[in-house]
Amino acid sequence: MNGWLAAAALLLIAGVGPSLWNAARGAPGRRVVAQNYATLLLCLVFLLLAQGYGRPAYVDLALVLSVLGPAGTLVFARLLLTGEEAGEGGEPPGTRRLTPVVAVGTAATVLPLCVVTGPGRATVKLLVIGALLLAGGVATTRAVRHG
Repeated sequence: MNGWLAAAALLLIAGVGPSLWNAARGAPGRRVVAQNYATLLLCLVFLLLAQGYGRPAYVDLALVLSVLGPAGTLVFARLLLTGEEAGEGGEPPGTRRLTPVVAVGTAATVLPLCVVTGPGRATVKLLVIGALLLAGGVATTRAVRHG
């Protein structure tokens, strides 16, 4: 087991597990935020697994997830989440930390992978995934905050 696989396992155990637990139980507002956290973490896990196993196909999975994950959160927030379901004050718990977690988590994963990958098409794909994750995190945070 190398460092990339250890980091992926750590994200799965310490991050995705609690996110899925909160997505399955709790108020609808908390579920939306937890779903967004789980999407981000799974995308980062796919990137780490791609590097750890040397399988570039996992990067394609991360690319698809970085597009579809925030779209699913936006649909859920728009169609199913009303002001009283969002939580007290119309803002679910954990929403304020969403954008900083997305920014730090994406940068802490994508930038080292870009350095290891070196210049080329794969690095551009990693940067696109990072930009999509950041844009999706900001968009979903705004959507969840404002209903």
